[in-house]
Amino acid sequence: MIPRLDTPRLVLRPHTAADFPALAALWADPEVTRHIGGRPFTAEESWSRLLRYAGLWPLLGFGYWAVEDRATGAYLGDVGFADFHRALDPPVEALPEIGWVLAPAAHGRGVASEAAGAALSWLRRDCFCIIAPANAGSLRVAAKLGFLPRGPARYGATPMLVLERPCAPGP
Repeated sequence: MIPRLDTPRLVLRPHTAADFPALAALWADPEVTRHIGGRPFTAEESWSRLLRYAGLWPLLGFGYWAVEDRATGAYLGDVGFADFHRALDPPVEALPEIGWVLAPAAHGRGVASEAAGAALSWLRRDCFCIIAPANAGSLRVAAKLGFLPRGPARYGATPMLVLERPCAPGP
């Protein structure tokens, strides 16, 4: 079962097929994908992403949530964890990889930090993220969440930064 997470401004909930139009619009936005693959995604690629999000949970026990604005119900983006078996050089051992992507209307408002912070509180495990060196916004979010630089890496031909966050001891 995929847990629902509530924050003061957000609801992190399981994706549904009804999210597809908003998810496809998000991933088709060049501003959103500038640092994630460098090109807008097709509707077919976005549908595959939605299916992959649903498949992560039963296989891994973690996955991605839809991020919804609590006040308006608007779909703001995606946040969560995966193990994509990325061919990173150097490789990262088997840790969950956190990711976040939000609509431009949510940028600069602390939404990514709030959503990812809620996800990290739920996970309670060491994890890592990869971020394009030019993605200053995501690097700020990662630093705010306690991610520490692990070093540069390559994902295919693309230079990336790998950041790691040790799990804070729980109660």
